[in-house]
Amino acid sequence: MNPAQQKMSQQLAQIFAALPEAEQKTLLEFAEFLKSRAPQIEAVPSEPLQIPRPDEESVIAAIKRLNQTYPMVERKTLLNETSDLMMQHMMRGRAAMEIIDELEALFERRFQEFVNRNL
Repeated sequence: MNPAQQKMSQQLAQIFAALPEAEQKTLLEFAEFLKSRAPQIEAVPSEPLQIPRPDEESVIAAIKRLNQTYPMVERKTLLNETSDLMMQHMMRGRAAMEIIDELEALFERRFQEFVNRNL
């Protein structure tokens, strides 16, 4: 929960405590109603999934695998660097294994940044 959400939660708890029991029930029913209308958000794992690296893999397949392995990492934080690595492979002829090693390191770094932000 971020600081703004914590503050709202505290405010809501104070309001709830100040209400008579009948209004507390109404507030709870209203909160449940709002929750039922909200889009359902799929739980994103907080740890990388264990998807093994195949012996032979293309760079594109590796990016897909790493996206599945690290669903908690925002794609937009990876876009420039993954595109750059892909171009190094396609245009400059860098070996796929070398690029995939760098992609794995990139995804791991972004995961560690995610963990540090959410401590």
